[in-house]
Amino acid sequence: MNRKYIYPILIVVVTIALYYLEGYIDNNPMGATEVNVDNSSDAFGTTLLPAGDALVTHDYYTLSYNETHEQANWVAYTLREEQVVNNDFDRPYFEQDPKVKSKSADWRNYKNSGYDRGHLVAAADMEFSYNAFKDTFFTSNISPQLHDFNSGVWNYLEQRVRRWAKENDDVFVITGGVLKNPMDAIGSEQVSVPNAFYKIVVDTYRGEYRVIAFLIPHREDISRYSDYIVSVDEIEQATGIDFFANLPAAQQEELQSRIDRLYYNID
Repeated sequence: MNRKYIYPILIVVVTIALYYLEGYIDNNPMGATEVNVDNSSDAFGTTLLPAGDALVTHDYYTLSYNETHEQANWVAYTLREEQVVNNDFDRPYFEQDPKVKSKSADWRNYKNSGYDRGHLVAAADMEFSYNAFKDTFFTSNISPQLHDFNSGVWNYLEQRVRRWAKENDDVFVITGGVLKNPMDAIGSEQVSVPNAFYKIVVDTYRGEYRVIAFLIPHREDISRYSDYIVSVDEIEQATGIDFFANLPAAQQEELQSRIDRLYYNID
């Protein structure tokens, strides 16, 4: 081949290679150990999803968006043992959720509000993949939280959930704020500030569901999440959400009423 053609071809090849390499690095930060997760093996699937409107499905979690309160009524996802890894990803910017038709709240509502942008799906639960991690920074997945609450009791409970996932192979998690007036609000879009937050954790044992649930007042002076264990029935009464709506009525009623404190090793 004539040399005058070789150099332009090499330049094109190198340019294309650099383009794809840059894309790979953006999605696979240096030092990250990504876990290849097959969603088809999710043991819970959609069986335990609560009832809800304005459903949004991301790759690794589902939510029901409440436009009135500019946050999710609930988020739900399966957390599996092999997904619990620490990749120490750099935190991306918060951004509006492109899948929320009514548009999720702008992150600027939280600026100088005195509240943290509190994750519902914990970012640390999604560190098995940078794309999964990044999806937790949609504003549809955040709610105003007092700093000491967010970094204290809420963080401790999130850590415990990851421990349960490692101990029990996988767990199903449902989380949200109690969106019942009267509530304070922040920002130009009047993002509601929940007076309490809840978390429901479901696992299977010998073919049966086991559940532990928490309803924690949104205060900065709380340190023990174990003081706020409740039945799912109590969370249903507080929120008005129909949990486990896809289960047969008798099984739904039984699961909502039980508290498997010993199974989850909470003394």
